Amino acid sequence: MNRGHNGQMKSLLPRPFATVLIALGLLLTPLVSRAVPSFARQLDMQCIACHTEFPLLNNFARQFKLSGYTLAAGNSDLPPIAVMVQPSFTHTQTDQAGGAAPGFKPNNNVALTQASIFYAGRLFGPYATTLFGKDGAALANKFGIFLQTTYDGIGKTWAWDNAEIRFANKGTVHDLPVSYGLYMNNNPTLQDPWNSSPAWGFPFSGSGLAPTPAAATLIDGGLAQQVGGAGAYAMVDNTYYFDVAGYRTLGAKFQKNLGVDPSGETQVTNLAPYWRAAWTQPMGNGTFEVGTFGLAANTYPGRDASAGKDRIVDVGLDAQVQASLDHHDFTALLSWIYEQDKWGASQVLGNTTNATDHLSDVKITADYLYDKTVGGAVKFFSVDGSRDALLFPDSASGSPRSDGVVLQVNYLPFNKGGGPLAWSRSNLKLSVQYTIYNHFDGARHNYDGLGHNASDNNTLYLEAWIAF
Repeated sequence: MNRGHNGQMKSLLPRPFATVLIALGLLLTPLVSRAVPSFARQLDMQCIACHTEFPLLNNFARQFKLSGYTLAAGNSDLPPIAVMVQPSFTHTQTDQAGGAAPGFKPNNNVALTQASIFYAGRLFGPYATTLFGKDGAALANKFGIFLQTTYDGIGKTWAWDNAEIRFANKGTVHDLPVSYGLYMNNNPTLQDPWNSSPAWGFPFSGSGLAPTPAAATLIDGGLAQQVGGAGAYAMVDNTYYFDVAGYRTLGAKFQKNLGVDPSGETQVTNLAPYWRAAWTQPMGNGTFEVGTFGLAANTYPGRDASAGKDRIVDVGLDAQVQASLDHHDFTALLSWIYEQDKWGASQVLGNTTNATDHLSDVKITADYLYDKTVGGAVKFFSVDGSRDALLFPDSASGSPRSDGVVLQVNYLPFNKGGGPLAWSRSNLKLSVQYTIYNHFDGARHNYDGLGHNASDNNTLYLEAWIAF
């Protein structure tokens, strides 16, 4: 569960360095998070080759990811660099006392949600032949990278973000085609090729100036940028996908050097195994996928090893259906995660009331795009589990229950034809997102028993997601 173990990304980089990064971001190429223009340049294709609406992947994009981000048309001499910028406006139904965040008003805030610089694509960009010769380039071009450094416009901090390096290749097993690879990354499920797993799930962006539920499973962002892991994957006959890995929390000094504050985070000790299996099939004009994933971790709460260890096990099921019919693109996503917690250390330290707890997290999303230009999405979400007054001290009755609906409308004016002639790989996504809570941290809509009201947290979020 998200129990405050997601350390705030406090600014630990020197100001001159941050200034240089910002300047580079403005001078290089603004962006798309996870749908970076460096991929489009490397493939010599527009964004719709890999996405319906970015960053939602289509089948070709999944093949590109399985290739370790290494497929290329060979027509670009530019390094695999891109930048992301997301200006936004946030309105919550009720003002937030003291301000939505330091330096912001209680409501109606304009902000730069985030900006990111990416090095993403072939590890050696278009320069492998120059560096290693023709024979050496054949091997070097099997290595790919996705490296993201992000400026948090709410916390005014720089830190490393999603990071992954891969080696990918193809072969055969009993005459069946196999795409396989090895990877290292800093966020469990980052490597997954479907949008139904946590790292790339909808909504793909959201406000940093609105309240969010306290409870979440550990695998759903609870370890992002705090861990390092290595694993191997294989897609057999374009049907069966397997992935195994192990993760462990990175050293406190290492995290600080990369802009992450490790204080208070859940520390994974030993090696936490991660697993993933999926079955996928073509279905008419689209594809269908169903699978499972999970993580089992022994942890020190708040990096405190004085009272022994906790045991957290997450098991997930997921499904994705995607279809394209003439001018219509449909995607449906389903994710269910069950977490079992044994508080061997946390109860001793007074962090939990119970010796064991559980949490269940359900997400159901339907996404539609017309003519690659206008569309929207609806997501139902629900998280619930054991009542624990110490674990959820700000919750009504110690309950972690939060549920509701996210509604979003999107307009992508450059998605189909590309951007201005000055930079044809540019893209723009304008979104209106509204989150409605029926329950929030145990409080019901119009609940007056403890003075809490779930609807106070309803949030209107306007965003421009720019890519060029």
